[in-house]
Amino acid sequence: MRRALVLAERGRGRVSPNPIVGAVVVKAGRVVGEGWHRALGEAHAEVMALAKAGARARGATMVVTLEPCAHRGRTPPCVDALVSAGIRRVVVATRDPHRIVDGRGLRALRSAGVKVEVGLLADEARAALGGYWLTHTRGRPRVTLKLATSLDGRIAPAGGFARSGSGRWLTGPAARRLGHRMRGLADAIVIGSGTARADDPRLTARGVGTARQPLRVVCDSELRLPLGLKLFGRRLAAGTVVACASDAPKSRERALAARGVGVWRLPRSAGGVSPGALVARLGREGRHEVMVEGGGALACACMRAGVVDRIAMFTAPRLLGEGGLAWCGPLPRPLALGRVVEHRRIGPDLFAMIETGG
Repeated sequence: MRRALVLAERGRGRVSPNPIVGAVVVKAGRVVGEGWHRALGEAHAEVMALAKAGARARGATMVVTLEPCAHRGRTPPCVDALVSAGIRRVVVATRDPHRIVDGRGLRALRSAGVKVEVGLLADEARAALGGYWLTHTRGRPRVTLKLATSLDGRIAPAGGFARSGSGRWLTGPAARRLGHRMRGLADAIVIGSGTARADDPRLTARGVGTARQPLRVVCDSELRLPLGLKLFGRRLAAGTVVACASDAPKSRERALAARGVGVWRLPRSAGGVSPGALVARLGREGRHEVMVEGGGALACACMRAGVVDRIAMFTAPRLLGEGGLAWCGPLPRPLALGRVVEHRRIGPDLFAMIETGG
């Protein structure tokens, strides 16, 4: 099963809104086939593993990270392929929480006389599924708040440090490359209107060989951002959405729509668009892994709303003092986060992934 989990990771960033899945065929104590879900619309992990095993699959055991499907979607049912191949036993890490699966595959296998075992490394499998699991159990994606801070907990002001001659970036090239890899694995990137106006970013994953670009989302409750931003230009407009308040000017919406930009009208919360409503909409759109990149007002709003599941924090060996901005403003109460699940040095900077415990 640990090998199947490693294989599943090869599909991350390539199969959404499908889940990442890995599968291994074992016979007489030897691996005779393995596979993973490579891309949306292509063969599922089980079918790929069966193809590698060939005739050796008859009487063998299939070890798979997620319940095999019993319905026809973009591809035929995996259960039918397993039964036809003569698989005798299936070991599954966890059931599939999607309403069109959710036990149907397990029941179909048992009805066909296949021995089924469920629960091996279930916690690890659910953690790997991340936003897919959250979307189909809690109705919202997994949200990662990405921050680049100084040692004194400050973020760069909008537009960087150009005026002071200190450069635009707080962190080094290695940290920025990792940031682009994270973008390439996300289904959506979210920023606030202040960051969009000051930095005029593209919000694309660059230099990391990504399979596809994430949806670009800007929170602009009043639709006041200038139409000349890169995000609204010919190259990026079709993959960009502006989230605004329900009473934002319709004339501005028409101007954005004419450029190919999507507009989502959502409920308000204190200070702007409701973070809860936004992440719920992203989940309905099949965007299971969401990264919030800035700025400080949006980061704090998301923390206050309780929608942040992880904080990806890059810390640079610099002190900003009053030259930097606080990334989190007033909170209704102190927040005790969950745990640090990863930490390492990256170039001159430090990186930590922190679960919020939400």
